[in-house]
Amino acid sequence: MFKNFKGIIMTTAGAACWGLSGSVGQYLFDVQQMDSRWLVPIRLGLAGIILLIYCMMRYGAKTFAPFKRKESALILLLYGITGISACQFFYFLTIELSNAAMGTILQDLAPVFILFYTCLSMRRPPKMLEIGSIIIALVGVFFLTTHGNIGNLSIGHDALISGILSAFCVMIYNVLAPKLSDEIPLIAAQAWSFTLGGIILGILFRSWTIVYHPNIYGLAGIAFVVIVGNIAAFSLYISGVKIIGPQKASLYSFAEPITATLISAVVLHTDFTIWDILGFSLIFMMLWLITLNQRYTTNALTDQK
Repeated sequence: MFKNFKGIIMTTAGAACWGLSGSVGQYLFDVQQMDSRWLVPIRLGLAGIILLIYCMMRYGAKTFAPFKRKESALILLLYGITGISACQFFYFLTIELSNAAMGTILQDLAPVFILFYTCLSMRRPPKMLEIGSIIIALVGVFFLTTHGNIGNLSIGHDALISGILSAFCVMIYNVLAPKLSDEIPLIAAQAWSFTLGGIILGILFRSWTIVYHPNIYGLAGIAFVVIVGNIAAFSLYISGVKIIGPQKASLYSFAEPITATLISAVVLHTDFTIWDILGFSLIFMMLWLITLNQRYTTNALTDQK
């Protein structure tokens, strides 16, 4: 009983850390005037170096296991660059272009893409509950982006596209993660993903040419999104998932958008309309329905054994 409660607390805390990180990211963009092309490579690189040092101390040579085979190295690169790193960049870009709550809720459309991938890979049509979940999600996005007026877009096209891309990248790393788990500890895969992502995005955006000198609050914000938003969030959430399992964990991951929305509204004074609240509620409902479907499918498979 205590162990299960511990898993719930760790999972919820990890998700809340991601929500807090998004809100701090909004502060860095709105108040400190940082550029996501400057912040994200630094955030990824610093978190990656810290985690790599930890992995080398704990796992030793096993940390470098994926680079012994070309296929494993390629999967790690796809997982780290097109999945983890691209997801984080598009997530923070969405926040920069809109706000933390919008960036988080659009990223939470990821289960829709995961559902599409599952249906394609299993060569099966979506179930009625799954179709209903997708329709609810689309209606939620419609309310968020138009506020009920089809001729009006309440957020920029760029923010909408980057938010959807962040959700798509979440699908990529969720699909590729199981292919790495047998050869490398997941935290080591995350460490390499952060490190490689920081290097490649830094080169791609030529971050060194973006002139920015953070003050003490900017430095504190960077430290927060690295330590709390990357290292603590990942460690807590994954540790909780190991205890209570991914199906239950997905229920408590709602702490991320809830935290980001509350802080955006209360601390950062982001304006929310009734249409935004309705859109958020519908996407929450979509997440709940997909989770319910996953639990039902898992229980059905268990009963058949």
